[in-house]
Amino acid sequence: MSEQLFLGFDTSNYKTSVAICGQDGRILANLRRFLNVKLGQRGLRQSEALFQHVCNLPELTEEVREICRDGKIAAVACSSRPRPVEGSYMPVFLSGQGAARQTAALMDVPYYEFSHQEGHIEAVRFRTPLEYTDRFVSFHFSGGTTEAILVEGQKNTIVGGSWDISFGQLLDRVGVSLGMEFPCGAEMDAIACSSESTEVLKLPKVRAQGGWIHLSGIETHCQRILENTDREVLIQALFQEITSAIRDMTEQIARKHHVSDFLFAGGVSASEYVRKNLELPYRIIFGDPELSSDNAVGIALLCRKRYLHESNHSLTTE
Repeated sequence: MSEQLFLGFDTSNYKTSVAICGQDGRILANLRRFLNVKLGQRGLRQSEALFQHVCNLPELTEEVREICRDGKIAAVACSSRPRPVEGSYMPVFLSGQGAARQTAALMDVPYYEFSHQEGHIEAVRFRTPLEYTDRFVSFHFSGGTTEAILVEGQKNTIVGGSWDISFGQLLDRVGVSLGMEFPCGAEMDAIACSSESTEVLKLPKVRAQGGWIHLSGIETHCQRILENTDREVLIQALFQEITSAIRDMTEQIARKHHVSDFLFAGGVSASEYVRKNLELPYRIIFGDPELSSDNAVGIALLCRKRYLHESNHSLTTE
């Protein structure tokens, strides 16, 4: 009997992603392609991103075809919106939604929709100590999102985050101004980790109140001083302040909501600098860095979980 496979699509502002997992949760395919952004630009318009997804999806789907020959696609899913809240919508997700619906219809298999945020959380939560924990806080730090979500069973409540721009936007805006290619986070993280500078640069402190922060102020300050500041020194100081802000947010949320388990999802959570320097007296779970940035693995895993639950199948290989 051929193995049942679960196909996921995710089309964000940064990447086109297609993934397949097996019935036991093994990741069999994790294909991703960055969207092309011209040097000096800080992202793409929705119409431009949508067009690139439409071009990328057939090629990525063809790449997973060989995997499908050895198994049967049991269900297909996609990320159809940014977050699992009413009114959450971005046109860029229509491309993956269309591809997933068409594939499911042609194969006559179940079709499911999840949010991009849910996919991020599932990708790093799977097979960690928090996989079956009913109550924890998941931070979602990505290019466009900085949120803290209190997960209580099937209920998700936003309990912290940024009131204005995200950590990802802060890094990308400063990085682009420094002449880096968008998105800039990974390159800036590498510089911060490898810096041997002993120069100390004080940036305005990002102050957390009840788990909430503002980031536009520190971005404005960085833009004002970057021409007269060593690039390496500025980047290291910025990552120091980001890590400090995350630490303060976590401590405040832990006290306010009486929670001690924290999961970090999203591309900014892949930062080696943050992982090395964030010290807290709580259970902190960072997922695989490869699965922290945008990908469709979480969507494929959620597809598997929903299908097996509805079919009353075991979550292990038969």
